[in-house]
Amino acid sequence: MQLDIITTEGKKTGRTIDLPEEIFGAEPNSHVIWLAVKQYLAAQRQGTHKVKTRAEAQGSSKKLHKQKGTGGSRKGNLRNPLYKGGGTVFGPKPHGYDIKVNRKVKDLAKIGALSAKAKENKIIVVEDELVKVEKPATNQFSKVFLNITPESRKSLLIMTDYNENVYKSFRNIPSICGTLLGDINTYDIVNADSVVFTESAAKVFVEENVEENKATDNKEAAEA
Repeated sequence: MQLDIITTEGKKTGRTIDLPEEIFGAEPNSHVIWLAVKQYLAAQRQGTHKVKTRAEAQGSSKKLHKQKGTGGSRKGNLRNPLYKGGGTVFGPKPHGYDIKVNRKVKDLAKIGALSAKAKENKIIVVEDELVKVEKPATNQFSKVFLNITPESRKSLLIMTDYNENVYKSFRNIPSICGTLLGDINTYDIVNADSVVFTESAAKVFVEENVEENKATDNKEAAEA
């Protein structure tokens, strides 16, 4: 998959990059993507919800009146769930929502999500000048993304290295989400309208693909 590398003004630099078809041209598996997104969202839940049962609620444990002979209903104590301030029956208890998804499945989901964006022409490669920021500049960053992704509701910026000035530049912009190449996940890719790679981040895919091809060729040659 060949893409033009653009400037921070949204213009073509005249240079291109060939992204590996094994990643950006694969057939997306919608079920695998759904599993990865479900696992990510479930992991965000704290699971700290808690209510008090009858045994934990405050109040006297004295029986309100005798069992029979009053003409009224049978009553226990004030901690009865039927009374205001009493315990809750079958209420929520703290527990985790984590679900297990195998590493290979998550990798396949990320590949599928990236290839789906590639088919929609939502993959953008911008020169590294974008992340060479000497001081935080939120307004400047916002203008740059209006140039390179003018029609996107939300853009995902993928970089190779952490830069605090870059982070401070986009953290207050709701339409921009940034992450490192090693930390990308399926949810962020699916949730973004456009995926913006810095040139150095995109080159990592190319270099890794070349190394994998060399390893495969050497293995085939050894077997022959």
